[in-house]
Amino acid sequence: MSDGPRPKILVLAEAANPDMVSVPLVGWSLTAALRDVADVHLVTQIRNRDAILRAGLVEGRDFTAINSERVARPLWQLTRLLGVGGASNKGWTISQAITVISDAYFERLVWKQFGARIKAGEWDVVHRITPLSPVKPSFAGCKTAAAGVPFVMGPLNGGVPWPEGFEAARNKEREWLSKVRGAVKLLPGRKATWRAAKAILVGSRHTQSEIADEYRDKTIYIPENGIVGSAFSPDNPAGPPHIPLRACFVGRLVPYKGPDMLIRAAAPLLRAGTLRLELIGNGPMLAELKALARAEQVEDAITFHGHLKHADVAQTMKGCDFLAFPSIREFGGGVVLEAMALGLPPLIVDYAGPGELVSPEWGFKVPVNAPDRLIADFRAQLEQIVRDPSILGPRGVAAQARVSDKFLWSRKAEQMLDVYDWVRGIRADKPQPF
Repeated sequence: MSDGPRPKILVLAEAANPDMVSVPLVGWSLTAALRDVADVHLVTQIRNRDAILRAGLVEGRDFTAINSERVARPLWQLTRLLGVGGASNKGWTISQAITVISDAYFERLVWKQFGARIKAGEWDVVHRITPLSPVKPSFAGCKTAAAGVPFVMGPLNGGVPWPEGFEAARNKEREWLSKVRGAVKLLPGRKATWRAAKAILVGSRHTQSEIADEYRDKTIYIPENGIVGSAFSPDNPAGPPHIPLRACFVGRLVPYKGPDMLIRAAAPLLRAGTLRLELIGNGPMLAELKALARAEQVEDAITFHGHLKHADVAQTMKGCDFLAFPSIREFGGGVVLEAMALGLPPLIVDYAGPGELVSPEWGFKVPVNAPDRLIADFRAQLEQIVRDPSILGPRGVAAQARVSDKFLWSRKAEQMLDVYDWVRGIRADKPQPF
């Protein structure tokens, strides 16, 4: 990281909102962290304007809200009609395919408003943070590169294949389009965007493998999620194990996150009184999960907390000993980092995002398999933890150290500065933060 003047960064983040979760929160959090180390102007979609104003930014000086509703709103209404995206959190692949059009329109409006200033060299780097999709082209990025200004994109993530044996869950999630996901190779502008980028930040090793070979040397692995201090501060040590042990699950109650598999795996321990489950989250599976708890005769050992505010999520997690999270298709895994920050070792499926975030030094992993085998393996690991809770303490300490070293948003901002120095020629060697 150079000691020179603060770089001037134009951030393009169609989705950036401090009041939302998932992609909009990533867009906002990374932009906010960059403001501490660089002169940043954020360009985002108009739906985020009010939340950003409430966060204290000044319109015109700190950010610009682009009104692309002429195209974005009808497409948003189409996704609602199809029952995908948004609050349903279903049909992610279909939703992303539809929003290719609105994202492209947004970028054309961005270039119309900012193109002349980019050409004039007003910013040192143009960085498109969102969308996170690795296949969506960037009109503004290609124009930026043609103007001789370094263009950075990412961290990109997504497109993780559904593991074998989970066809029923895939259908419940309305992920029919994922079967023909290879068609994205026909998307115009995809390779042109990779060619235009000076650096392609990838949030997962899977995404890195999907970048064409001729552009792979531009990729830098940086997982997209991060941790803000306060409620999830890694500075607070975890307490001694509870009796009985308490495991928490945090997430939407939907098939791919596996809350039903968790209840089935934990049932013998829950009936024996050696384990309790704290299930935090809401979703379409709630009634089904409560019925499953009754059928397994474990309803007294499970607390269904429903939806909680973010600070309340942290407080509830602090009363637990470890995270039990059998999700089988998680792109990023922000909740895994939140658990680690609190000193809770995560027990996860070794697949996609969580599998890359967790090491045996600070957590537990079971191999991805068909549901029955996965449940058996998860149960075996739960039984090992219950037999010897002392294995949790050292892993919790290591988990907090890992977050402090790599995953605070302040650390992410430093990682990005190294990237900016590299694409500007200030740094000779390509950064490798992970």
